[in-house]
Amino acid sequence: MPEVVFSIDQTRSMRDQRVRGHNRWHPDIPVAAMVRSGQEFRVECRDWTDAQIGNNDSANDVRDIDLSLPHMLSGPIGVEGAEPGDLLVVDILDIGPVPQQTGDFPGQGWGYTGIFAKANGGGFLTDYFPDAYKAVWDFHGQSATSRHLPGVRYTGITHPGLFGTAPSQALLDSWNRREQALIDTDRDRVPPLALPPLAENAVVGQASGKDAERIAREGARTVPPREHGGNQDIKNFSRGSRVFYPVYVKDAKLSGGDLHFSQGDGEITFCGAIEMGGFIDLRVELIKGGMEKYGVTTNPIFMPGNVEPRYSEFLSFTGISVDHDTDTNYYMDATIAYRRACLNAIEYLKKFGYSGEQAYLLLGSAPIEGRISGIVDIPNACCTLYLPTAIFDFDVRPNAGGPKSTDRGRAALTS
Repeated sequence: MPEVVFSIDQTRSMRDQRVRGHNRWHPDIPVAAMVRSGQEFRVECRDWTDAQIGNNDSANDVRDIDLSLPHMLSGPIGVEGAEPGDLLVVDILDIGPVPQQTGDFPGQGWGYTGIFAKANGGGFLTDYFPDAYKAVWDFHGQSATSRHLPGVRYTGITHPGLFGTAPSQALLDSWNRREQALIDTDRDRVPPLALPPLAENAVVGQASGKDAERIAREGARTVPPREHGGNQDIKNFSRGSRVFYPVYVKDAKLSGGDLHFSQGDGEITFCGAIEMGGFIDLRVELIKGGMEKYGVTTNPIFMPGNVEPRYSEFLSFTGISVDHDTDTNYYMDATIAYRRACLNAIEYLKKFGYSGEQAYLLLGSAPIEGRISGIVDIPNACCTLYLPTAIFDFDVRPNAGGPKSTDRGRAALTS
């Protein structure tokens, strides 16, 4: 096993760890551990919410989650010799759930998927599913099943939802300035257009005193992806992947977490993956001056891993940039088109006995493939959602006999 350079006691909050991680992005968060180019090492991670979600049949915890806490990140990990303008090469060697410990927390044999309430974060289809729901998944080696979604079993593509290097002060200032300008266009929107810095519940690693106060006040929230990587939620970012991160500060300061057992393209419920705590094994190298050499002005480049489920048959749903609820045409809007593809898939699955919420939870967590299929034929963009047929224990394909609806139980509800 590689050397553990960032360890987690899963029975304790990130705020109570011997070496704390962080839940804000800032260049001045102190390095928690140093590694050298060519080194292989292990990083242990908390569940992204700091274990606010329980293994139970109520979605009250999803409804009431405190979103000032996520994401709890492990790090920063400094890389010797890394300087601004370099590319940090990160190989994902292995990733998995929490090894058995005392307690009951995400990653110890189970994970969860949640639909966030519209008033507290929402999701891709929040106008159609405004309330909170949850599905708990049990891990069976590489596959998962859920008592809240009977009739489904699939192999996950384990991956980190979130990894990134620290921003420079100039880049951090740019994030905060432009996101505040976006918020200012519609201050009363629910959910909000962006999340500004928030000192409340900020965890800033080993920083202390006035430095800790300043970092908490200035630090960027971890919810969106940005130029440094961050919360990209790419399901093929799995074992065997190689990522080329831009370096903006001395030592690079790599941090990450938000481990997923499985996820569909888009993570459409916001908490759409099967969330877990666990470990990730990494190897790092440096390409000196790599940003200029390869024209990487912003955003990482990555090579997908070679480990993924072997699903060969799909039922595909299409959507176009038309809002059929209001009979409104949008010009080449791929977001509207993918939303419609998701809604079409949900309506289809309801014919087999699933509720709309169960179908929504399924599409967020199963290894569906989302594609932009047509983006040139004005006025309608076309997107497709590929649903693997083999994940069902019944024939989900259309046939002359019609769909066979049966009692599929229900998702975890709020009281």
